[in-house]
Amino acid sequence: MAAHEQAHEQASEKRPSAQGRDDVDAVTRAVLTASRLLVAVSARSLAAVEDRVTLPQFRLLVVLATHGDAKLVSLAERLGVNPSTAMRMLDRLIVAGLAERQVNPANRRETALRVTPEGLQLVEDVTAGRRREIASIVERLAPEQRAALIEALTAFTAAGGEPAVPGGGTDAYPLGWVPDLPAAQDD
Repeated sequence: MAAHEQAHEQASEKRPSAQGRDDVDAVTRAVLTASRLLVAVSARSLAAVEDRVTLPQFRLLVVLATHGDAKLVSLAERLGVNPSTAMRMLDRLIVAGLAERQVNPANRRETALRVTPEGLQLVEDVTAGRRREIASIVERLAPEQRAALIEALTAFTAAGGEPAVPGGGTDAYPLGWVPDLPAAQDD
């Protein structure tokens, strides 16, 4: 076989077939449609608290509820925002009684940021509402569809690099958003 024929054959093997491309497009459309549904579910779960917090503020509460006390810089890194932006969001949450600053008694120059019990309850309520709505949708699927969905979504999230949520009925990451960037050292 001539070198140019071999190169053409190898290139053809790497190129997706028309059927393969159609499959990718069909799956992409299905995922986009499903993502609209999931965004709608998330939006509805937040609607009950929209008079108290914005979506970015809720994300901040989720990070504090998930990761515990934090310094401003590490909180901003986890949110993917500038520290000044995180501080403005935090100030509003403090005024609303959903977060607080606590001076470190061992080093009075350090301030720990934390979610208050009221803020934690808000996160839990929103998460529970989202879980209930998703469960009611999943209950409408046949058992074999549920099994196929588990397999497909597990593969999809793994391909996207999203960590799995631990089992046991609790959401370690209540609304996703786990830009688990290496955080600044909190000690």
